[in-house]
Amino acid sequence: MKLFLSSYRFGDHADAFAALTGHGARIAVIAAAADAWPVAARSSAVTSELVSFRRAGFDAAEVDVRNYLHSPDSLHRHLRAFDCVWVRGGNTFILRAQLARSGADRILSELARSGDIVYAGYSAGAAVAGPTLIGLDVTDDPSEVLPTCGIETIWSGLSLIDFAIVPHGGASELEDPAATAKTVEILTSSHSPFRVLTDQQVVIVDGGQPYVL
Repeated sequence: MKLFLSSYRFGDHADAFAALTGHGARIAVIAAAADAWPVAARSSAVTSELVSFRRAGFDAAEVDVRNYLHSPDSLHRHLRAFDCVWVRGGNTFILRAQLARSGADRILSELARSGDIVYAGYSAGAAVAGPTLIGLDVTDDPSEVLPTCGIETIWSGLSLIDFAIVPHGGASELEDPAATAKTVEILTSSHSPFRVLTDQQVVIVDGGQPYVL
């Protein structure tokens, strides 16, 4: 299994991402964490991801899981055509719900565990790879899930790793340190293993145990 999980985009380790995926890899960008955003804001976020990848020499395209709500087999076939799935940030609970509705949660877990794709993501995309989303409601609003996705909030992650990821630690400009501290307090009280990542750090899995760069 190959994973690249970061707090913000590549952190300080773009070379490590390229080493995992291969230069020129085909990247599927999943932006479901932004599905509650206004259309223009979501579109801009997707464009930003695609342009960044293409400038770096990758072949990137969006895969909108909302287009596969009634055809998970088609989604499975489509994702297998890529070398890597890149799951961007946004609302972790929206992301988790959209993955469940489309069957992408099962598909991504299967493809990542079999080594057919590299699972990569940042912020919400990294957090959802862990076993639990508890404590993330300090920064992400679970009440957006029902009106956006039509299902109840899911508090479990994909369990690709056995610890929770808390993004935007340290001196991040993307999160209030007090909010991060509250999430850490909740995870600690629940005896849930976790790792706080700064915006420079990444968690890597390359066939073995996770390690932090």
